[in-house]
Amino acid sequence: MLSVIIPTEGVEQTAVATLSALVPGAAAGVVTEVLLVDRSPDSSVIERVADVAGCHFMKFEGSHAAALAAGAAKARAPWLMFLPAGAVLDPGWIDETMQFVQSVGAAGRPLAGVFRYARSPYAAVSLRDRLRSVTRALIGPLGDQGLLIAREHYRQVGGYRPDVKRAETRLLRQLGRSSRTMLRSRIVMV
Repeated sequence: MLSVIIPTEGVEQTAVATLSALVPGAAAGVVTEVLLVDRSPDSSVIERVADVAGCHFMKFEGSHAAALAAGAAKARAPWLMFLPAGAVLDPGWIDETMQFVQSVGAAGRPLAGVFRYARSPYAAVSLRDRLRSVTRALIGPLGDQGLLIAREHYRQVGGYRPDVKRAETRLLRQLGRSSRTMLRSRIVMV
């Protein structure tokens, strides 16, 4: 039902944190495959993590957006979920994802879901974090909030363009407010 694409930068801790949040979804049959797309020069650590976790591994050289596009091209499920490495979803994400997919299918209108951003209560708040919070409030979600989208809808809007800077944010803007919704489940970056 759902392919999860996680771009990594060779950091084991962030990849493992995100994968651990996906385990209940795999057990429930919601997550059918996970693709770790690593752009680091030495991908051996992430390759080992993917092997232990039963994920697909892709070594990739290129931009962040190109890595996302490559992961989406290799994914097989009818729904795609893009998560940044280090993202941990609320425990209720499984039920909400199932409801969202069913309601989009029943409505017959393409709609993408973005997770509600929540800052880790243990993280130090920097000026950059505060500016990003203001940006989220003024212009909407940013690329680090994850994305849940049907494969066909992803193709219709053109997906992540490898040659565009900040392609995640650009795709969210292109979807527009009428074609995306804010999910109740929160995403916390560790």
